[in-house]
Amino acid sequence: MSKENIRKYGLDLGIDAVGFTSIEDYRSERSPDPRTILPDVKSIVVFGHRMIDGALDSKNMRVAMMARMGVMDTSKSHLYLMARFIEDRYKTKTATVLSSYPLDMEAPTLGLIGDVSLRHAAVSAGLGAFGRHNLVIHPRYGSRLSFTALLTELPLTSDPPVTEDLCNFCNLCVESCPGRALDTEKRTEDLKCLRVSQPYGIGGAFGYIRRFIGKSPEEQQAMLKEPRFMSLYQASFIGFHYHCFNCIAVCPIDGRK
Repeated sequence: MSKENIRKYGLDLGIDAVGFTSIEDYRSERSPDPRTILPDVKSIVVFGHRMIDGALDSKNMRVAMMARMGVMDTSKSHLYLMARFIEDRYKTKTATVLSSYPLDMEAPTLGLIGDVSLRHAAVSAGLGAFGRHNLVIHPRYGSRLSFTALLTELPLTSDPPVTEDLCNFCNLCVESCPGRALDTEKRTEDLKCLRVSQPYGIGGAFGYIRRFIGKSPEEQQAMLKEPRFMSLYQASFIGFHYHCFNCIAVCPIDGRK
């Protein structure tokens, strides 16, 4: 009953999808062993929050990013409430895993590998299957779910996996990727993706600093008035400033239609 009680509490909060995987069924070649986070972890509870369709499809990246921030903020609050519910009700420990930052920025990871692969956890928890874009496709929400997770010491069995091949291999995600990050099947070239999807991330900041150094005071003053500098400044307190959602937006799989 513990699984259904946890699932009901999550759905009642407004979480769109809740799945469970035992730690034995979770597989990720690149992410570290979850036991380095919670030594006595027995299972992972995975949560999916639906993205906002109109904003995701918008050509205005500020609007798309605002919706992304809303999903992240809401899922963060729900994750805390779920952790507290499980710890209080079942007298066991949990550890939260958010959808994005903070990340391990030390070498060799450099922010490219999460402490837990939420994609692999979602697949192990029966919340979908991998598509051509290497993202998770959910039977109802398609590619439009953002995932978070809880590691817990509570022993929970895995939900049944999705065995249907949900991706129709239309290749729209590959063709619409401006960074050509999906050209190689079953691989996402992270740096190619980041150059386009996060133009005001650390790479963009380094490029701006390199241009700034060595300029005359007058040229530096002019650079500080450039829209690019203001966008870099804005991204410095917003966090990851995504400017591309193409691979998600063009995916035609949507069980709600």
